[in-house]
Formats: sequence, C-alpha cells, structure tokens
Amino acid sequence: MKKSTKFAHIGRPPIKAGAGVNPSVMRASTLLFDKADDLYNGKHRIYGRHGSPVHDALSQAFCALENGAGCTLTPSGLSANTLSVLANVMTGDHILVSDSSYGPVRHFCDTVLVKFGVETEYYPPDIGEGIGRLIRNNTSCILLESPGSLSLEIQDLPAIVKAAAAHDITTIVDNTWSAGLVYAPLDLGADISVHAATKYFGGHSDVLFGAVISRTKKQARKVEKVAIALGNSTSPDDAYQILRGFRTLVTRCDQQEQTALSLAKWFAKHDKIKRVIHPALSSHPNHDLWQRDFTGSACLFSIVLKPCSEQDVLKLLDNLKLFAKGFSFGGFESLVIHCDPQLTRNHDPKFGGPLIRIACGLEDIEDMKNDWAQALKTL
Repeated sequence: MKKSTKFAHIGRPPIKAGAGVNPSVMRASTLLFDKADDLYNGKHRIYGRHGSPVHDALSQAFCALENGAGCTLTPSGLSANTLSVLANVMTGDHILVSDSSYGPVRHFCDTVLVKFGVETEYYPPDIGEGIGRLIRNNTSCILLESPGSLSLEIQDLPAIVKAAAAHDITTIVDNTWSAGLVYAPLDLGADISVHAATKYFGGHSDVLFGAVISRTKKQARKVEKVAIALGNSTSPDDAYQILRGFRTLVTRCDQQEQTALSLAKWFAKHDKIKRVIHPALSSHPNHDLWQRDFTGSACLFSIVLKPCSEQDVLKLLDNLKLFAKGFSFGGFESLVIHCDPQLTRNHDPKFGGPLIRIACGLEDIEDMKNDWAQALKTL
C-alpha cells in the first residue's frame, strides 16, 4: 500500500453508523477507575501525561512512516533529539555528533551534556567508514543529520551503522529534512529516527511537536522510560493537529519537492549565484550517496552567493516579497535565512561566499522565481 493511501486511513476510528472520520480528542489530566487495583497493576494508562487514544493513533502513524517498532511523542523536534540522546548515555560516555547537526542540538551537547560528564566529539559529515577511527571504548552514541542542517551534506549511513553495530553503539538520525518519505534510516540499520514534526507534519507553522521512532521494541522501551522520568508530555490537541497533517503529507511534500528542485535549477544558471547545494543535483558532492539511499528530495536547499558584504546580503533578503525571513520549513509559506551568523563548525566546509538557506512553500514556482529575480537585481 502506498504511503499516501496508508496515511489517509491510519489511526481512524472503525467505520460504523455515525462514526467520526477522525479520532476524538480526550482532554484529561486525571483518569478515573472503578477498581483500586487498576491504579497499580500496570495494565492501564493511569495519568493524562502518559497520553490518550489520539496519541496512540499518531504513534501508530509515525511507526508506519518509518517502519518502527515504537514511538515516543515529544513537545518539539529539539526535545525529540535530546530525549533520544539522554536515553542512551551516562556519565563518562563519549558521543560522536555530525559537525553539520542542528545548532540547538550542538548547544545541548556543549552546555548540558558536558555538565553531566558526557564528552561530545564532532566529526566531519563525509567521514563514512572512517568514523571507526574515532570510536572509543566509552563511545555510546552517534548522532547524524542527513542532509546536514544548513549545508545539506549527505552521510554514508550504512557505513556508519556498520562501524557502530560492531561496538554496540546507538545510532540516532535526525530525519526531519525528508519527512520520512524519501529516506528510511531504520531500514538502513539506524536505531532511532527523530522528527521535528513541527515542520512537514504540522504543515501550517502553528504547532510544535516531535517524535522519536525506534527500530526495536527494546530501544523504544528505553526511550519511553526516560521520557516518563523526565515528565515528557504532549497536548492531545497538538497530537490531533499533527495526525491531521499526516492526511495531506504526501501531496504537500510532492509539490514542495518539485518546486524546490525547479528553483534550485533556476539558481544554478544565475550569474550572481556561486553554488547551489541541493542533493538531487549532480553538482552536489554527495550526489552518489543521495542516489543510493534516497528516493527523492525535499523542500529545503541552500545557495552560496558570490562574495559580497553582510549589508548586501541583508538588503537582498529584505527585498524578497514572498520569502519571509524565519526559521523552520515544511509549512505552506516559503522562508529564507542567512546562515552565516549561526554557522558553528569544527571542520570548515569552505563555502566561499554567504550561505543562504531556502525553504519552498506552496506558492507558485513562477512567482517564486520572479521574487528572487527582482531581489537579486539589488545585489
């Protein structure tokens, strides 16, 4: 069954006379029982913080998306990342994190994990099987994001998974870029796939949410126990919104993928653009890995402008009418950010000019091109 069909039907109530097309939202902190033993026998959900039927339906959808054995829902994409790490580390551990990872994840490693005696080492995204040289006796986790945040490097996940598995190291992949539609980390051997469901699944830039999907039931239980201990909780209304986003996910992502690829090709011919960084283009340095491991692309890519001043970059972005300045992606609206102010790297990617990240929404492609054409004239 195709995913578009599956997502239209998964997590819905059984069809019968007068049945609702979507699951009901149960808002409750206290859950009541008629028998005292039910509070402690372990057979029931006993408190609202532990979820509701709509949470169960959404978890089922995420497991279907990633072919996972279990899912823990979180309040944001960042919390999904940090939870997956905290569930797999202890004091004295060493973890390996891609140098191209999401900035707030890096901040968490450098400011929180370090206080608990966990050492983070950042590796170059193109390391592949060479990661084996960085593995120590106390290495417990490897965190990947492929493509990398901002600079969109593709990593050799099968090679990294092979090295990690030989030492019983947990591999965690932030799979937000692909929405899980064109990249399947768990099928490639990763232990955990993480999503900022805020992006594509929300689809309308009005809800924050995250998901941690595990390949095995053992790993899923490990994450769930830590989530409960930390007081992790998500609103049933937010869970409902994310589940609703699943219904149109494939349709929206298909259009955004095609729009982004068309715009990237347009940029590649523009005389004021030094480089286009889109994995689906043959000019991308990891295009061969993308062809091997991915079945498509996404709404997000980056460009490198020819050398110019910071003031020129800001003027260019301010002259855009459709592409608003704002973080995130995967919503209905197009966004753009100047990446240089937030780039923190141990291994210099050598862009050779200002790095701009572009997120394509659902506007018409010709309108997008026209918007960039008039703005680039000012550069």
